[in-house]
Amino acid sequence: MVGLATACENNIKTLPNFRQKQISVDEGNKITAYLSENARVKAKLTAPYMRRKELDSPYVEFPNSLHVDFFNDSTLKIESIMDARYGKWQEQTGKVYLRDSVVVKNMLKGDTLYCKELWWDQKAEKFYTDKPVQIHKSGGTILYGTGLEAPQDFSGYTIYQITGPFAFPESGMPKN
Repeated sequence: MVGLATACENNIKTLPNFRQKQISVDEGNKITAYLSENARVKAKLTAPYMRRKELDSPYVEFPNSLHVDFFNDSTLKIESIMDARYGKWQEQTGKVYLRDSVVVKNMLKGDTLYCKELWWDQKAEKFYTDKPVQIHKSGGTILYGTGLEAPQDFSGYTIYQITGPFAFPESGMPKN
């Protein structure tokens, strides 16, 4: 005859911890990722380090900088580039929060955006911010403002509150 006796002891203070969802963390070094849509390469992201956290709202973090090349759909030439010292991609929304020395440059026109914070909406293929911005135009003019919206190729832009010095043509403003 075999007898089996078992016992367990639970500490009531530690039981609620079992209900908490465990956080999964994936890490990678020397990251290269391609973003494509309808079998066309849209962008290439490179970063020295990446950390992915699996939570209720999973995200991928680039705490040590990231660089993105945006390609023309038909020629695969680089249309614009984007750099930031920090980025956080929210997987569910497809939006990337960028901060700390953010730079976006249109490679054809030469216009360059500088700002401290910027959002990149991958689905809408646009950048936007409500923070201060500087745009250095290829001819040497610098535009200052607060708030901006632009396509991700940075072929144009809307600045919502322009500030700073302005240079107007001697002939005056164009008439509609």
